[in-house]
Amino acid sequence: MAESPRLRPEDRADFEAVLHLALNTADIRGALDADPTGRTAARLRAHALAHADDIAAAAGEPYRAYLAVRNAARHEARGSRDTGSLLPALAVLTPLVAATSAGVLLLLGGLLQVAAAPGPLPGSLLAAGWTLALVAALTGLLALAALLRTALGRRGAPTAGRVEHARLAWQQALLDLGVLPHLRGQQALRPEAAMTPSSPPDTLAPCPARAGKDRTPCSD
Repeated sequence: MAESPRLRPEDRADFEAVLHLALNTADIRGALDADPTGRTAARLRAHALAHADDIAAAAGEPYRAYLAVRNAARHEARGSRDTGSLLPALAVLTPLVAATSAGVLLLLGGLLQVAAAPGPLPGSLLAAGWTLALVAALTGLLALAALLRTALGRRGAPTAGRVEHARLAWQQALLDLGVLPHLRGQQALRPEAAMTPSSPPDTLAPCPARAGKDRTPCSD
């Protein structure tokens, strides 16, 4: 069984929010109200924060799933920032420049050929124009495939909604499996009156060996 991941520093705020919610549940709040000074609540809170990693380990599997989804989303966002501005520019500009250049060369080559210009220039211009036209067609198809792949990849990547759903699932598991059982198991939640010994009786019992109206207490 994989070891539960330790609570990340950026998730401490979520742990404190779940702890605050647990301290305000009905049964725990009712037990804490028995101490009007608030010291019991402060002591429980400090103890839970000091043992946050141990408490969070009870919800290790949902936390591991949340970390995986969050890391995947961050990786996807980082990749989008790195290539998001370059790929669309190349996808649009490369076929456009190639097609424009091909059109210009084909037009010039055709005009020179119609004008019966001497030399190999008209043929060279037409050959270059057709080559660029082929390049424009190929780069256009490649750019279209790249854009389609990027769109499909983004659709399959974790979205902010999936990350938030995983976060809420972890918080619920942390509350139910970790924080609430920890708080309910603390001795501090028991009423202090139940833990204090009863006071001795105020009066001495009459000596059982004496009878009648003599109710004098037993002496040493």
